[in-house]
Amino acid sequence: MEMKKRISLELRNRNPAEVAELVVDNCRSSDGEVEGLTDDYTGLEILSMVNVGLSSLSKLPSLPKLRKLEVSDNTISGGLDALAEKCPSLTYLNLSGNKIKDLSTIEPLQNLKNLKSLDLYSCEVSALDDYREGVFELLPQLTYLDGFDEEDNEVPDSEAENGCFVPDEDDEAGPPGDDDDEDDDEDEEGSEGDEVGLSYLMKEGIQDEEDDGDYVEEDEEDEEEEEDGDEDGAAVQGEKRKRDADDEGEDDDDE
Repeated sequence: MEMKKRISLELRNRNPAEVAELVVDNCRSSDGEVEGLTDDYTGLEILSMVNVGLSSLSKLPSLPKLRKLEVSDNTISGGLDALAEKCPSLTYLNLSGNKIKDLSTIEPLQNLKNLKSLDLYSCEVSALDDYREGVFELLPQLTYLDGFDEEDNEVPDSEAENGCFVPDEDDEAGPPGDDDDEDDDEDEEGSEGDEVGLSYLMKEGIQDEEDDGDYVEEDEEDEEEEEDGDEDGAAVQGEKRKRDADDEGEDDDDE
């Protein structure tokens, strides 16, 4: 299908200014240029023209809000000068699988001040010695080249999606570690509570043992008192019998 017809179908009776994303992959450009796309697409933010036979971007219309441009697997070998003028808001550009042979070809991208991610995978330029160092030096505004930063850290999914470079939701929620600190505090409180409870139980057990000891001592004292009482009673009874016997003896003498 020709690119012009494909774009017309993708429009679906909408006003071109209302279209934010347009995907016309695998259609055909009759002359190697962008066809069917006009300056009326003022709200377009994402444009994908993968494997459509493009050899040039010189006829790309003015797209002031375009953030992401996918033109991989075409035959583009130069003519990138128009991008800075027509797509000043571009943050993501995929030129992988094109005919880019040297660093001078991408030099015009220096004027794309918002460009954060560039993909040149499978282009001849990527086989050059010091390729990555050269690109980052030539385009200091870049954060990612072929999906990795200068330190070989892979681009996060949150930034790769739709060419949007925004912080993760976790980062927006607050400084890292806050939740962990709260959890640690709760764990510490729980540990202290366990220690207090354990200490309390131990103290209770000790008190019970002391109380039992008191009861034993009291029982022993009671038994001792009872034995003393019995001895005292026996002594009293013996004294009484002695007095009774003496009294009887006195009576016999009187007689």
